[in-house]
Amino acid sequence: MDVWLWRLILLSLVGILFCPKHCVSQKDTGRKYTFMQNATSAANISYYDYIIIGGGTAGCPLAATLSQNYSVLVLERGGSPYGNPNITNLSAFGVPLSDTSPSSPAQRFVSEDGVINSRARVLGGGSCLNAGFYTRASPHYIGEAGWDGRLVNESYKWVERVVAFKPPMRQWQSAVRDGLMEIGILPYNGFTYDHVYGTKVGGTIFDQNGHRHTAADLLEYANTNKITILLHATVHRILFTTKKVADGVIFMDAHGLEHRAYLKQGSRNEIIVSAGALGSPQLLMLSGIGAENDLRKHNINVVLDQPLVGQGMSDNPMNAVFVPSPAPVEVSLIQVVGITNFGSYIEAASGENFGGGSTPRDFGMFSPKIGQFSKLPPKQRTPEALAKAIERMESLEQEAFKGGFILEKIMGPISTGHLELQNTDPNENPLVTFNYFKDPRDLERCIQGISTIEKIIDSKAFSPFKYNNMPVSMLLNMTANSPVNLLPKHTNTSLSLEQFCRDTVMTIWHYHGGCQVGRVVNSDYKVLGVDALRVIDGSTFNYSPGTNPQATLMMLGRYMGVKILRERLAAKETK
Repeated sequence: MDVWLWRLILLSLVGILFCPKHCVSQKDTGRKYTFMQNATSAANISYYDYIIIGGGTAGCPLAATLSQNYSVLVLERGGSPYGNPNITNLSAFGVPLSDTSPSSPAQRFVSEDGVINSRARVLGGGSCLNAGFYTRASPHYIGEAGWDGRLVNESYKWVERVVAFKPPMRQWQSAVRDGLMEIGILPYNGFTYDHVYGTKVGGTIFDQNGHRHTAADLLEYANTNKITILLHATVHRILFTTKKVADGVIFMDAHGLEHRAYLKQGSRNEIIVSAGALGSPQLLMLSGIGAENDLRKHNINVVLDQPLVGQGMSDNPMNAVFVPSPAPVEVSLIQVVGITNFGSYIEAASGENFGGGSTPRDFGMFSPKIGQFSKLPPKQRTPEALAKAIERMESLEQEAFKGGFILEKIMGPISTGHLELQNTDPNENPLVTFNYFKDPRDLERCIQGISTIEKIIDSKAFSPFKYNNMPVSMLLNMTANSPVNLLPKHTNTSLSLEQFCRDTVMTIWHYHGGCQVGRVVNSDYKVLGVDALRVIDGSTFNYSPGTNPQATLMMLGRYMGVKILRERLAAKETK
């Protein structure tokens, strides 16, 4: 066996032996890494082998892997997740998403479609904010991406040793699971991380104590002598030589002071953008890579005329039905999924008081406090309408909040949109359009998904959690027309499923695209037309992997880190 391959195996064994799963499941919630510091303490000028822009879901495992052999700088615009119970505890889900302050770990944005959304602003990225579902991509997805199946599997396992757990299955989730099987979403695949047709119980990043484990925890694998993480470090621009070679970045600290980081001299050193589906195309544009006419409108010097940057933006539409329950319901996020053969995924969440309110009156991951607002069609979801809904929600009786939601998410999706700069401030959101249901096939999948939810609600397995005098048509009308996604306004008004899909569409926070493989980057995630620059994150996806992308994003960070190490080791051996 080649020497370089033996070295990689040894590195992997070191990670297993010295960072087993138990060593991170008992960590002090207030601890921080010794290599993590605020950007205010950074040198004015510094040099590294790799500069990673964004310490998110893909960026953290990528940095940990590359640091085994090379010096790595991670520039994260947000703060630390450690010591923040609103990130750590399942019971506090929604608190960060409802926080719209400039220091929030979730930065709210509203797409041009009118759907309210959030982007991560914290070390660990979206894994610090999401509902925790953990599931791998399908073999078909892996094959289409051209990934090495063996390395993919090894990379998933590397991630799972730290962050993945089996969820507790209680009454509500069990009823949804049994209802899916009763109506024919088969076979039943039990508990598995794999993406397979039928009904399954997936993984979760919440442990048995309800504590969240995130991509930031994968930094336990890092070589502490070769990695530096700077928090509250906002990158304004990537720097290029006259030969279109990326060689440095300009970033600002929390005090607004400018710093520069450069690549050390070395033919294989690189800058890697991992700033997310909004941040990565935005930063490429701010750095002069984008459609020339658009860049010149903002007085940006053009490095490369690349009109495909920001194109192919997609967000998987989510539609949900609220089901009031006559029986007590546990607090649960996503645990069960029905993977249908018509392109829709059926999932559920339940319980009250996990949406971030100061009182128990809340709807969790479907609360208007976090922007999930199905009462009005997207374009009518104004700040005033949201405030009115929240006020009304606070006045409802506690009994009104007993129940849960069954949702469907569209596979893909097929519909796409675009992203463009609003201004040249990297702290501001770009303008993004997702074009929900523009392709009629997405709308048809939604209709079939809602029809499937209707059957679950009417199933024998789900009957303990449904009032007998509430037909599904009333539940649909309640979801679409109530003041706060709950109480019926027009119980005699029929609502077509097509209109229901359009009027109640929300995000499931799985947006992607903007720097897609084959358009902006090649199969090795190198940016086409320039050198020493890659993009490795969800902006490269042509469609969302499986029912939740976070496992695949963490896998991709590890996968590409190993590939890069292998390439460099092989190059040394051939010299």
